[in-house]
Amino acid sequence: MSEDEDQVLLVSLFLGINSKCANTRLVQSELRELARTAGARVADSLSITVRKPDPGTLIGKGQIQRILSICRSKKCRAVIFDHDLLPRQQTNLEKRLGRKVIDRTTLILDIFAQQARTSEGKLQVERAQIDYLLPRLSQLWVQFSRLAGGIGTRGPGETQIESDRRELRKRMSILDKRLERVRSRRSITRSSRRKKGYPIVSLVGYTNAGKTSLMRSLTGHGPPASDSLFATLDPLTRQLDMPNSQPLLLTDTVGFIQRLPTRLIASFRATLEEIADSDVILHVVDGASPSCSLQIDTVIELLEDIGVSHLPTITVYNKSDLPNFLAPPKRLGALVVSTKSGYGLKELKLELQSVVDSTGVNMRLRIPFDKARLLALIYQSGSVKSLRHCTTDSIVEASVPTELASRLGIYIDNS
Repeated sequence: MSEDEDQVLLVSLFLGINSKCANTRLVQSELRELARTAGARVADSLSITVRKPDPGTLIGKGQIQRILSICRSKKCRAVIFDHDLLPRQQTNLEKRLGRKVIDRTTLILDIFAQQARTSEGKLQVERAQIDYLLPRLSQLWVQFSRLAGGIGTRGPGETQIESDRRELRKRMSILDKRLERVRSRRSITRSSRRKKGYPIVSLVGYTNAGKTSLMRSLTGHGPPASDSLFATLDPLTRQLDMPNSQPLLLTDTVGFIQRLPTRLIASFRATLEEIADSDVILHVVDGASPSCSLQIDTVIELLEDIGVSHLPTITVYNKSDLPNFLAPPKRLGALVVSTKSGYGLKELKLELQSVVDSTGVNMRLRIPFDKARLLALIYQSGSVKSLRHCTTDSIVEASVPTELASRLGIYIDNS
């Protein structure tokens, strides 16, 4: 590939009369970062306000001419739009611009395909790609369909498109079955973890906020940090021992982004279910980002969409070692850390311990001596407040995780 072959023009679209708002800078910088992660060389960028979208091309003729002029002068081989395009809009734009046109979903899918390392990640990406491609087949084969005869005849293009659709739907069905098996295995794994009674904490946050770095700093394990978007696609779980020696499970999850395509959310359902199974959410914020507050709003909105906004949440502002770091207002009660210098990590562990303890169930139990393994499990997974040994059993007062509390119900001491 020559240097010019991946030169691209970025086009940020703002729909509506009053569409340009405070998130303009976030939209532009995010699109540039997405393009960089995908391996494109950005020649130039452009912002366009579309007051009345054209159904055929989304943008007007004058705007198309403006894009074409920049492409010629900058020798751009492709145009990336920060908006989803209908199949016919994409086809019409490619015809008028004489260049490849890529919309937001295509760009993100390409990045996910690059970042997918495990078989599960590859299955999820392929499923999303097919879901995206299916409605676009008619445009891909439109030239062949025009070769057909008169009304009522079935031309070769139409025959081919139906064949392709059948093959893609068949492949999607196979992928759905495989992903369902993945969900089943994950469910069994989560059930096994729950039996141990360990609290589960999920790391969530805007992509590239430093979730993976934080996991590595806290647990000493995990993949090396990567300065790119969506570096983590598959959930990764590691054990973390808190200050009171109580272990918990820390799970790293896929990073969020503005307008995350719905087909990706559907394909990564098994991944997102890890968040739903958590006891506590650890929201990691890039405190050095100029769009910090908008990124926080995006994450909160997505957490609401997947139905986990009710879970106890600890907000952590990361990257405090950077000169452009902006400390959170005290009223937010957020913690400040630096995964690079280690600042604030001790306080974070103490806060995790406090929040996990507060989510536990306070119980007074009478454990028979022949069930000593349960007492060991309480010490391992809960927080013991008092312990007294009697003739045939032990009376223990402790705070234990909800899952473990249901197993210990028959040992409740009401005396």
